[in-house]
Amino acid sequence: MSQEKTVSEAINYRRSVRIYDADQPIDTKIVKQCLQQAALAPNSSNMQLWEFYHITSKDIIAKIAPFCFNQNAAKTAQQLVVFVVRKDLWRKRAKANLSFMDRVFGKNNPKSAQSSREKVARNYYGKIIPFAYSEFLGLFGLLKYFMVSLIGLFKPMYRQVRKSDMRIVAHKTCGLAAENFMISMAAQGLDTCPMEGSDTLRVKNLLGLPFGAEINMIVSCGIRTEKGVYGERFRVPFEEVYKEV
Repeated sequence: MSQEKTVSEAINYRRSVRIYDADQPIDTKIVKQCLQQAALAPNSSNMQLWEFYHITSKDIIAKIAPFCFNQNAAKTAQQLVVFVVRKDLWRKRAKANLSFMDRVFGKNNPKSAQSSREKVARNYYGKIIPFAYSEFLGLFGLLKYFMVSLIGLFKPMYRQVRKSDMRIVAHKTCGLAAENFMISMAAQGLDTCPMEGSDTLRVKNLLGLPFGAEINMIVSCGIRTEKGVYGERFRVPFEEVYKEV
């Protein structure tokens, strides 16, 4: 394999590849390493509400391809990665952050001995995160929304507190991990294609995912053929999207 690319080289090399070379398998260990890079992505409140299902079985890939509407990117993939949002694990992830603080600051520190940083962090994961993620049929989220809207009349306030808002937060976080993964793959000279077009319910059932899990995207992996990239890269003029304030 060629020398690993720089970040800029990897970003420019990355394309959504639709057809992979069937005669060029890719190293599962390298894909796993790229997923380890995915897990280092920035994410909301360090809650890490994601899971990565690395599909290496040809039988499973063959079963998933029809659920991706038989896109070439799925049918010809050497491997797949299913990026899954796990907002339902927020309690477990908050507890994991608190356990990390026990290791960093010491366990069972009395408040009088806690630094201001420790107090803020423990309050954040012990009280603010449960306030943000707790929900009951969407009603608590609505109540929170009216409450923060009222407070927001008098001071700056975080307003994305409804159930739908927190779902968006979790999906944004998972998308950041997926981007880390695809750039890491490109740095290794490997190709990917993010696929949102899929029957997520059937994929969930195939993988045995719980009710609270949501599929963010499926990323196919392999090595491009000459016809794998469908055309030149198109982007609207940068001046249309760049706004200096």
